[in-house]
Amino acid sequence: MNRRWWALVAVSLATFMTYLDNNVVNVALPTIQRDLGLTISGLEWIVSGYMLVFAGLLMVGGRLADLFGQRRVFLIGLVLFTLASAAAGLSGDGTTLILSRAAQGLGAALLAPTALSLIPLTFPDARERGIAVGVWSAIGALALALGPLAGGLISENWHWGWIYLINVPIGAVTFALGAWAIGRSGTPARRRLDLPGLVTSTLALFALTYALIEGESEGWTSGAIAFAFALAAAAAVTFVLWESRAEEPMMELSLFRERVFSGGMLAMGLWSFGVFGIYFFTALWLQNVLGFSPTEAGAAFVPMALLMAGLAVFAPRIAARFGTGPTVATGLGLMAGSMIAMSSIGEHGTYAGLFPWLMLYGLGAGLLVPLTNAILGALPAGRAGLASGVLNVSRQVFGLLGVTVLGTVLSARQGTAARAGAGPITAFLDGYQLALIVAGIIVAIGVPVGLLSLRTRPADTGVTPERSTVPEPVA
Repeated sequence: MNRRWWALVAVSLATFMTYLDNNVVNVALPTIQRDLGLTISGLEWIVSGYMLVFAGLLMVGGRLADLFGQRRVFLIGLVLFTLASAAAGLSGDGTTLILSRAAQGLGAALLAPTALSLIPLTFPDARERGIAVGVWSAIGALALALGPLAGGLISENWHWGWIYLINVPIGAVTFALGAWAIGRSGTPARRRLDLPGLVTSTLALFALTYALIEGESEGWTSGAIAFAFALAAAAAVTFVLWESRAEEPMMELSLFRERVFSGGMLAMGLWSFGVFGIYFFTALWLQNVLGFSPTEAGAAFVPMALLMAGLAVFAPRIAARFGTGPTVATGLGLMAGSMIAMSSIGEHGTYAGLFPWLMLYGLGAGLLVPLTNAILGALPAGRAGLASGVLNVSRQVFGLLGVTVLGTVLSARQGTAARAGAGPITAFLDGYQLALIVAGIIVAIGVPVGLLSLRTRPADTGVTPERSTVPEPVA
């Protein structure tokens, strides 16, 4: 096989690992909680620590690739991700695990932007490039489907640390393959790193995440939480002011002047908010309330994930027929409605009662695949790379908020129910149900956003009914 295709294997394996680590941990959380004696906020930090660093440094990873070359940054990110995975798998306490997850996020922030950018560099021919992107997309979708199942099988039959340790041999093989097969990236660009933008954006994300996760235990009116909220607001304002004046900003705010781009970004963010939130909390519900084993809980998500991945093939044709706005609005409406319907399943609910709503949720989430084409197509071709970076950051930030905001709602309601004398299962169920209702209401905001901001003609989707573009992975 030509060396270029081996390079694609390396890039796809790296993408598979980073996407897998977004959701492989969810069904293993109850096992980790029992083993390490963690609270709900501790579990949130395990998930959020990875996403926080990933989101905060994702655009920096793309800029470093411009400065030092995609191949070099890709390999460095792979080494960091693999070593951090080993540390996470060997963790004996919650703090070590959370720090290791944050280090994984750093490696992923270097891998994600370079992995996709290496494909057009490796495959200059348009036909081969289309095949390569198709393979890369399929691998990303496969990670979404297999993540919960793999996490369940491993945590039930072996030590939960293997959900991370499995990355070590895969990372080593991927590094050797990438070092051999990936060609040099050409002359690095002479661009400066936006350090003020990096510091202020990361500080805003961290302070907000800390306030949301620790607010219930510390007290919402405590000095530490009030300071964290104030710091997050001040850092966010400083970031916007700096980026609007910087010569080489990390994020071009002018992108958001385009109606389709800004509306599409919000809709995609709400999609991530719902997807990350439902994986995290429904995995806990399946095991804590229904008594599912980790493997059973992981398998419970597979039909929904496969429906999302399968619909990715047909969703562009649907958008070409009915328009991007109605398609996206319908998808977000189905997601919101299914989450609110799930909230009505009580303590004696069954998976059979949950299954139709999970599938409806997967149907809605899969309909948002054409949104990527609409967002990138709203801008000149020369700005597509920057827009892609902003899009990836938006997914991670809103996903982070999905875990932290809904976790805050769940913890607060759970605490109230426990203080009123409710048992542990009933208290958790009360929090879970309210979190689903809140999530459904927030995701439903995307319905009018999609209809009003994505008023594109079928030709604007970049797809015709006879021929669809290759979708991005839905993970």
